[in-house]
Amino acid sequence: MEYVYTTSRRGMRAVGPLAAAMFWLLLLLLPTAARAQEIAAGNGFSFSIHPDGTLWGSGFNTNGQLGDGTGIARALPVQIGTATTWQRVASGNSFTQAIRTDGTLWAWGRNDRGELGDGTTFNRNAPVRVGMASDWRSLAVGATHTLAIKTDGTLWAWGRNDQGQLGIGVANNTSNPTPVQVGTDTDWQSVAAGQLHSLAIKTNGTLWAWGFNGDSQLGDGGTVTQPAPVQIGTATTWRHVAAGLGALHGVAIRADGTLWTWGRNVNNQLGDGTAAVRRSPVQIGTATTWQEAVVGPTYTMALRTDGTLWGWGQNDYGQFGDGTTTNRTTPTQMGTVDTWQTLVTGNYQVLARRTNQSVWAWGWNSSGQLGSPDAPTPLRATPTQVGTALDWATAAVGNDYTLALTTAGALLSWGQNITGQLGRGNALKSLLPEPGAVVGAAAWQNVAAGQRHNVALRSDGTLWAWGNNGSGQTGQGTAFNNPPVSTPVQVGAATWQRLSAGQEFTLAIRPEGTLWAWGMNSNGQLGDNSTTLRTTPVQVGSEANWQQVAGGVGFSLGVRTDGTLWTWGLNGNGQLGDGTIIQRLVPVQVGTDTDWQSVAAGQLHSLALKTNGTLWAWGFNGNGQLGDGTTTQRLAPVQIGTATTWQQVAAAASHSLARRTDGSLWATGLNSSGQLGDGTITQRTSFARVGTATWQTVATGPTAAHTVAVQTNGSLWAWGLNNYGQTAQEITAPAPVLVFPLPAPLPVALTEFTAAPEGAQAVRLRWATALEVNSAAFGVERSPDGVTFRTVGTVPAAGTSTAPRAYTLLDQQLPAGVPVLYYRLQQLDQDGTFSYSPVRAVALSTVAPTRLTLAPNPTTGAATLRGAAAHAPVQLYDAVGRLVLTATADATGTAHLVLPTGQPLGVYVVRTGGQAVRLVLE
Repeated sequence: MEYVYTTSRRGMRAVGPLAAAMFWLLLLLLPTAARAQEIAAGNGFSFSIHPDGTLWGSGFNTNGQLGDGTGIARALPVQIGTATTWQRVASGNSFTQAIRTDGTLWAWGRNDRGELGDGTTFNRNAPVRVGMASDWRSLAVGATHTLAIKTDGTLWAWGRNDQGQLGIGVANNTSNPTPVQVGTDTDWQSVAAGQLHSLAIKTNGTLWAWGFNGDSQLGDGGTVTQPAPVQIGTATTWRHVAAGLGALHGVAIRADGTLWTWGRNVNNQLGDGTAAVRRSPVQIGTATTWQEAVVGPTYTMALRTDGTLWGWGQNDYGQFGDGTTTNRTTPTQMGTVDTWQTLVTGNYQVLARRTNQSVWAWGWNSSGQLGSPDAPTPLRATPTQVGTALDWATAAVGNDYTLALTTAGALLSWGQNITGQLGRGNALKSLLPEPGAVVGAAAWQNVAAGQRHNVALRSDGTLWAWGNNGSGQTGQGTAFNNPPVSTPVQVGAATWQRLSAGQEFTLAIRPEGTLWAWGMNSNGQLGDNSTTLRTTPVQVGSEANWQQVAGGVGFSLGVRTDGTLWTWGLNGNGQLGDGTIIQRLVPVQVGTDTDWQSVAAGQLHSLALKTNGTLWAWGFNGNGQLGDGTTTQRLAPVQIGTATTWQQVAAAASHSLARRTDGSLWATGLNSSGQLGDGTITQRTSFARVGTATWQTVATGPTAAHTVAVQTNGSLWAWGLNNYGQTAQEITAPAPVLVFPLPAPLPVALTEFTAAPEGAQAVRLRWATALEVNSAAFGVERSPDGVTFRTVGTVPAAGTSTAPRAYTLLDQQLPAGVPVLYYRLQQLDQDGTFSYSPVRAVALSTVAPTRLTLAPNPTTGAATLRGAAAHAPVQLYDAVGRLVLTATADATGTAHLVLPTGQPLGVYVVRTGGQAVRLVLE
């Protein structure tokens, strides 16, 4: 996942009451296409329609669900296109639908189930019109399906329908890419879409439901899936109904203001004070002033007619907005604000609008979905200290969590905990960014983290494991994860000496030097000459001279006491280093050298040190993770530089770290989440030093995008991706933060700011002010993607003035090959502080991006991409949006893609820049 960040508001300052009042008066007097705001929240992304009819979005964007023409996540809102006529917007898991004031319907994002309704199953990263109808009135978006009502009262549906959620009388597993009418009725009033079901109200006040019903989310008294609408009860006074992403319960309000809920209730999301499932609607309390309700996966929120906000259910992500993460079993008022007007939920974020039209957000900010500079950011680009303790000894890094060991033998953990991987005895508390003790006596000696499981040694030599056990990786003789292993359990009765955890498998060495393995084995990563999953330790060969091992993603590395290097498992990218891409089911020796000292295994690459202090690397190198100055894949070990003072190596998903004998730390590879710690998000192909500190040890993991290290003074530091609090920094905003408008307006009354093409090779910027306070200059900044800006010109300002002023600047040095440019003003004060204007987008119709081509397509394993930008990063995703591999185009825009061995047959997506193309593997 890539993140790009705009400058924060640190330089902004408020102006006096008169200036502020004039600013807002002038803003309200500006022409607007639509005064009413709408808000939407999807799975990790959010939208708001501003009073001027523009649409703005932030958050996760891998499938183009923001619609800004890219696949780049946005930590702060960016404008979507240039249209000023947006009226309604709604978001699902990975896609978005919106209606304009002319009644046309538009969609963008993921589309493999036809959820966009544009007649295709191609993803779209910018809005495309859905059909030619211009009479759409309202819409509702579920996880992967869409429902919409036309002005004639007819109901239409499209997208996924395997559980009958479209309501067309049948359930099918095929895509449904065009709108189909639901029955023939013309009296549909409102509709709500859930994970796999749908709810609706007719104009006669009756309530209807259809789709999946395994948790009684339809409220019809049973658990039978319904492929067509069925009436719920006989009441004719329903006026509001809600369903939500990931939610298995429903909420509705009657005309008398009473609130009713039904369905799953494990997390008290129904609000009746119990955890009992309710198969038909039950009234919650006796209040008769409920106005609106929204539904999250495990929680519910609602507004009353007095403008107060209420919440109940699970609150792990601070989604109630009350400043806590305390769960609630019955409706509880959140704060004292009584001006809330409307709200929406995504998975674990909430957006709400107040009566003054301001938009606020709270909850989880894993991808920037809160869209506020006041919310915690999902990355740390420089090392940040974890607490103040100076007794840290070592650390281990999982996919989205961290473990760290003190010199006294205490083991602490933090981050994601959905499978109990933190070992703190509570697998239901899914997010714990504050370090806490792993259950057990403080006698831990060493620890290793896999993707979401861990193994640790105690001082008595016993081995303990916890976390995800879906592949038997905890060594307990079973392979299940319900419930998760949330506290350490002992692995057999033997004593152990060294250990390593790969993705869903474990490796360990006993004191006599024998090697044992267990867990996932689909690629032969256990080395026992099979691909059979093992739920208890099995010996790897019969040798008793293993010195050190490392587990990666589907492959393993090991060094023996004689200094020989051995590898086995997956090898599609040469990560075994034996000069081939052939999978190995047993350890094979790499070369004939006998001076190997230690190894580290990443996702698709490997690192090693020799006894002479030299550093070596091999395998996939699309992000420069090998550090050899290139992005060329290596099938055999290559020496990195000429230094002979390397002491430790650590390999991650797409980056690498190495420490020298002088304590200096060095990093290379992917840096989109700041995982290199150099203060940037710039990818590196050669090792660069991380600051000037001296380090004692460093850790990362084969599926991780964050880094943890201990300095020589015993302090612990972390950096990189922080979407689950894995760097021990907060990632939720449990109290509302402002999204729109920014609380500190420009210290000028900006009455106009436009950007428009002037001829074929220039853009004219114009802006006007009615008031300026201590204003020194205006810097005009340009960006090719809406977030990474650079100054293209500066215009002196008027200082302090109440007279109207007009300014202009002509940008004549436009970058080649960019179809859309973004501009903003940086207003610089005389005291050196600065603020930013809204962003303006300019479409350059004369610029046509090169069309991407893939050949052969279909392929049996490899394909060549042409038409990319020179040296542009290229990603390949599978059908569910998981990253499969990355590459970098050469100077001609060509990239050679080799799919890892064993990839499932089917459709994949290749993405570069703002373009994407499908690849079929057969």
